[in-house]
Amino acid sequence: MDELKLKINANGPYIVNGPIEITDAAGNIHHVPEGVGVALCRCGQSTEKPFCTGSHRGVFTDESPITRTFG
Repeated sequence: MDELKLKINANGPYIVNGPIEITDAAGNIHHVPEGVGVALCRCGQSTEKPFCTGSHRGVFTDESPITRTFG
């Protein structure tokens, strides 16, 4: 398995590519197969959480970058 990669879009969702297992707030497990990409909600407006439905349009107002170093 390749390392997990997460793309953060300005004013939009997180994009992750499988294989990955996602556990939602209700405890449901979603298996995303290798090579499949999914968009994860980060605005809280989606009706299909944890997945993005595009409901975020116009929600984000500040996209100031935050830098973290892991080592």
